[in-house]
Amino acid sequence: MARHRRYKRDGRYLFVDGYNIINYWSDFDGLIDEHLEEARELLVDLLEEYAATEHLFIILVFDAYRVKGNGGSIQRKPHMDIVFTKETVTADRYIESEIASMGRVRDVTVATSDYVEQQIILARGGKRISARELELLVKRSKSLTRKEANRIRTKKGTYLAMDEENKKKLEDLKRQLDK
Repeated sequence: MARHRRYKRDGRYLFVDGYNIINYWSDFDGLIDEHLEEARELLVDLLEEYAATEHLFIILVFDAYRVKGNGGSIQRKPHMDIVFTKETVTADRYIESEIASMGRVRDVTVATSDYVEQQIILARGGKRISARELELLVKRSKSLTRKEANRIRTKKGTYLAMDEENKKKLEDLKRQLDK
């Protein structure tokens, strides 16, 4: 499994223990036992939107340490890496290893409700948020995005989205058609 992404010193990074989040968030009630793949896909979608709107990069880690013969994999997306650890590696261990390899990156947060993992992250200079805190942040971000989209939509459609030069051209065209 290829690892060790190049981290930018002034980048914003959020490591997410995927199964820990799925087990805590209310959005996943009823999906975990019979529709785990759907739960993972929903989490990816929610976090990809969150990463784009909050201008940060997410490393979403699902541990596959109980899957025999699994060599691990990384799926890269514009705002997120989705990591499936190899057979003997837990998500916690992967996250700790990545943070140790990052060097002097200033803004690193880990989302997990695992108390031991939270203490390790704090000792290494990172920040931590619980699964519940991340859930609230994602919902707040989604709500703000929705409100902004509605605000833009209600103010004369796409006319406001144009730059000044195109607005002037459109006004000139409208005047010519009115003649």
